[in-house]
Amino acid sequence: MRCAGGRLDLAPGVSPTIDVPTRGRAIGRRGSVNLGAYFVDRRPLTIPSFRRLWVASAITAVGGSFSLIAVPTQLFTLGGSSAMIGVSAAVSLCTLIASALWSGALADAMDRRRLLLAGNTGLGLAYLGMWLNAVLGLNSVALLLVLVAAHGVSFGTTLTAMGAAVPRVVPTEQLVAANGLSSLTRYSGAVVGPLLAGALIPAIGLGTLYLFDALALTIVLWAVARLPEMPPPAGAPAIRVAGTLRALGDGFRYLAGHRVMIAILAVDLAAMVFALPHALLPELAERTYGGPAGGGAELGVLFAAYPAGVLLAGLLSGTFSRTRRHGAFMASAAMAWGCCVVLLGLAANLRIALVALVAGGAVNFVLSTFRNAISQAYTDDALRGRIQGSFTVVLMGGPQLANMLHGFGGAVLGVRSAIGIGGALTVLTVALLVRAVPELWRYEAGPAAVRPAPIPPAGRPQARPASQPPLSGRSSPATPSGGPAAGGRSRQDGRAGHSSN
Repeated sequence: MRCAGGRLDLAPGVSPTIDVPTRGRAIGRRGSVNLGAYFVDRRPLTIPSFRRLWVASAITAVGGSFSLIAVPTQLFTLGGSSAMIGVSAAVSLCTLIASALWSGALADAMDRRRLLLAGNTGLGLAYLGMWLNAVLGLNSVALLLVLVAAHGVSFGTTLTAMGAAVPRVVPTEQLVAANGLSSLTRYSGAVVGPLLAGALIPAIGLGTLYLFDALALTIVLWAVARLPEMPPPAGAPAIRVAGTLRALGDGFRYLAGHRVMIAILAVDLAAMVFALPHALLPELAERTYGGPAGGGAELGVLFAAYPAGVLLAGLLSGTFSRTRRHGAFMASAAMAWGCCVVLLGLAANLRIALVALVAGGAVNFVLSTFRNAISQAYTDDALRGRIQGSFTVVLMGGPQLANMLHGFGGAVLGVRSAIGIGGALTVLTVALLVRAVPELWRYEAGPAAVRPAPIPPAGRPQARPASQPPLSGRSSPATPSGGPAAGGRSRQDGRAGHSSN
C-alpha cells in the first residue's frame, strides 16, 4: 500500500479497513444504528464447545427444574408436614457446600471434563432413583432424603466444575457475554420450568417429572463428552485425594492474599444477605398490598417481577457486555440493587413495588455477570476450581442467611422497615468496600496479563519462574503474586500484571 497524491493505492484484492472504537460498535455502515449490538451478546455461541454446553443447559434449565417442585411436593404429601421440606433443604444445602469445596480441589487436580461427566452422571442417577421411588410405590421418605443428599453432592460438583471449565473454553474478553448467556438460560428455566411442571403433574403424575429430569441430563452428558480434555495446567502441583483438605487451605489462603477477590465476595454477600427480601414477600403481599391469606395474584407477581427483570437485562446484555470496566460495573450494580430494595421498602403501591423488583432483577443480572467474569479471569487456572468452590458456597449460603435475617428483622422492625434498612445497608457496605479496596473499582478487563502465581502450600517457599522477571516494585505488600490474571488490570497502573491487588 502506498499513498499517491492523497489517494491510497492498495494491493489487488485488498480493501481498506478502519478500526472502530468499542464505543462506536452500535454504529453500522453509513452511520446507521445497529440495534442488534444492544441485544444478547452471542459471540461465545460461535465457539462450538460452548454452544453445545449452552444448548444443553437451556434444555436442562427447564427440565432440570422439575425436581424443584416435585421433591417438596412429594415430601409434603408423604409426611403431611412442611417440616420434612425444611429437613430436605438442610440436607441439600449441607451436602452441596461440602461437595462444592471438595470438588473445587479435585477440579485443580484432574481433568475437569471427567469431573463434569461424573457430576452430571450422579445427577442423572439421583433423578432415576427418585423416579423409581415414586413409580414403584416405595414412597419412602428416608430413601428420598438419601437421594436428595446424592443430588446435592452431584449438583455441587457440577456447579464448581462448570465454573472452572468455562474459562478454558471461552476467551477472557468474552467471559461477560458467556456468563450472561448462562444466566439467561438459568433464569428462563426457573420461570418456565415450574409453570410447565404445574401443568404436567395432573396429566402425567409427579413421578414422571423425575424421569424427564434424567432424560434432560443425557443431552448434557453428550455435550460434556464432546468437550476437549481439560487436564490441570502444566506445572500445577499434584493434589492427591488424601491431601484435598490441605489443598482447600491453599485456596482460602489465595483468597486472603488478594484484596480484589475478598472484595468481590464481600460485595456479593452484602447484596444477598442484607438486600434479598424473598422471605418477606408473602407478608408484604398480604398486609401491605391487600392480597388474600395463603397467597394470591399479588404474591405471584411479586415473585415473578425479579426474574422478569433478570430476563430483560439478559436480552439487552449487549449494552454492557463489551465494557472493560468490570469492577466499576459490578460495584455500581450492587449499589443500584440496594437502592431498588430501598424503593421496595418505601413502596405503598403494588405497581411501584413491581417496578423496584424488575429493576432490581436487572441490576442483579449485571452484578452476577461481572462477578463471575472477574473471578474467572482474575484467578490463576491452577486454583480456579477451589476458588469456584468458595464462590458456590457463598451463592448457596447467602440466600439462606438472607431468609433468616429478614425473617427475624421483619418480626422485630416490621416488613417494610426491614426491607428498606437492608437495602440501605447494602448501599453503605458496598460504598465502604469500594473506598477500602479501590482496586475493585479500578479493575478493568484487558489483554492477556501476567497471572498471579499460585500460593504454595504452607511452609514451602514460592519460586519465581525463570521466564517471569521480577516486578518493578509496584506491587503492594498485600499482593503476593503481583496482579490480576489474564484479562485483568488496574486503571491506576495501566499495565497488565502490575496492579496492587
